[in-house]
Amino acid sequence: MLVMIKLLGTRVPPGEVVFFRSALALIPVVAWVAWRGELRTGLQTRRPWGHLLRSVIGVTAMGLWFTGVQRLPLADGLAITYAAPLVTVSLAAILLGETVRLQRWGAVVVGFVGVLIVLAPHMKDVGHLMEGGAATGAVACFCSAFFMALAQIQVSRLTETERTGAIVVYFSGGSAVLMLATAPFGWVMPDASDALLLAGCGLFGGFGQIFLTEAFRHADASVVAPLEYTSMLWATAVGWALFGEIPSGTVMLGAGVVIASGIAIVLHERRAVEH
Repeated sequence: MLVMIKLLGTRVPPGEVVFFRSALALIPVVAWVAWRGELRTGLQTRRPWGHLLRSVIGVTAMGLWFTGVQRLPLADGLAITYAAPLVTVSLAAILLGETVRLQRWGAVVVGFVGVLIVLAPHMKDVGHLMEGGAATGAVACFCSAFFMALAQIQVSRLTETERTGAIVVYFSGGSAVLMLATAPFGWVMPDASDALLLAGCGLFGGFGQIFLTEAFRHADASVVAPLEYTSMLWATAVGWALFGEIPSGTVMLGAGVVIASGIAIVLHERRAVEH
């Protein structure tokens, strides 16, 4: 999906990209919910406003993320958004009242140092932040990580009463409706190739949601979460093959620090559960 967003470049505004990503994701998502036999009972909800808040946070995260990816090498943008789990730990302590032990706080601090290492090369032109260059992309990705973390907190709250199908469907549907509000602000008529890329964003995004949901359903989070970091390998390979992007040593160092801290947090949580 990120490759398609990268290929779109800045020809299609982020609001329009998020709309197609959300609206077309409903095709595989609704089919999945129907296949599980939850199309009627699984979509019942007692918390419509909670789903609306989830959608608002989610579209903000996606819009910022897509803005960043369009302006940065794939590996760089992905490394910055790896800050999301670190922010989630911090917000869980503040908003959910979760107990965060000293070891986890230490891993969070180290992880943020890694994020700063990745950010540093792109902030040289911070004085030209509004010109849409690398600095804009870096800040957008970092802000996206914050909203990704907020979204995870809201999903945690929703899972107390809501089924997975309802959370996924209402997120995609709500996000599409919300993004229609951006139509008067620069939407364009995509040509055939861009239309295919937008369709791919939606369909692959929907399948990605399904696969990730099923992964967490059938395996412990401590097993699945570290595997998400393999996306750095794919981003690096695809960025090199399609766009000629080669991550700098600084970016790889920072990404390595962030990934190590993220895995440390997951392993610490696993040990805490076992004991």
